[in-house]
Amino acid sequence: MEKTTEVYLSCKDYTVSQQEFQLVWNAEKDILITHPQPSLEELPSYYKSEDYISHTDSSKSLFDKAYQSVKKMMLAQKLKLINSFATEEKTILDIGAGTGDFLQYISKHNWKVSGVEPNEKARNLAKSKNLNLLRDLSSFNNEKFDVITLWHVLEHIPNLKEQIEQFHHLLKPNGVLVIAVPNFESYDAKYYKEYWAAYDVPRHLWHFSKQGIKSLFTKYNFVQKSIHPLWFDSFYVSLLSEKYKNKSPNYFKAFKVGLKSNFKAKTTQNYSSHIYTFQKAK
Repeated sequence: MEKTTEVYLSCKDYTVSQQEFQLVWNAEKDILITHPQPSLEELPSYYKSEDYISHTDSSKSLFDKAYQSVKKMMLAQKLKLINSFATEEKTILDIGAGTGDFLQYISKHNWKVSGVEPNEKARNLAKSKNLNLLRDLSSFNNEKFDVITLWHVLEHIPNLKEQIEQFHHLLKPNGVLVIAVPNFESYDAKYYKEYWAAYDVPRHLWHFSKQGIKSLFTKYNFVQKSIHPLWFDSFYVSLLSEKYKNKSPNYFKAFKVGLKSNFKAKTTQNYSSHIYTFQKAK
């Protein structure tokens, strides 16, 4: 990615290190870049927290319960979306598969599933669900998939250019890439500013707008097919953001901000997060 020097915002890692990071705006691409970015050797240490819920199946706190409930509700919606891209073979690769709930669910609906998850703890939890997740993409060079999914994963991926090129290589002709990412142009992002939980520095290395993600994938020979709002994200993100901003959660205020964000997005089409679908160009 090209370097640029315009600082959009400074924010803090509230989950692990309490360090300060800058979000640097790349005007040409309309994305924000976390600066400094941890090295590949340093990056795993920023995930070592019991609060990093996508690597656990925890339901201890109210935040955990809210996350797990929404995750279960979203499974049917995700299945409906990927079924619209199904071929006779129904092959799918989920990148950043976490503890495997999505793959476990769709495997019961005749999808042939494969998954990648770099975190060992999450892979072990997935193994208890009869899923053999691999650590990285290197084992898949000779396979081709109908669909590749990244559910709130793209923002975590180092070496973005090389990874996107690999996604293109792993898809069949007319294969589809399904990507869910936060949107820094949403109302809740602008309201909470440096406290917006979806910045999640430095685990989130990149931060996308709708135009930014379209421009990025168009450059790598993908065609955008559709955009879908993630309604629940504004509420969950606002709940965490309230905790970061005020040191304790304000449930009523978080609900109010989340609701207002979704209401405003009916006009602006800038929801807290979106699902984007991109088809591999011929």
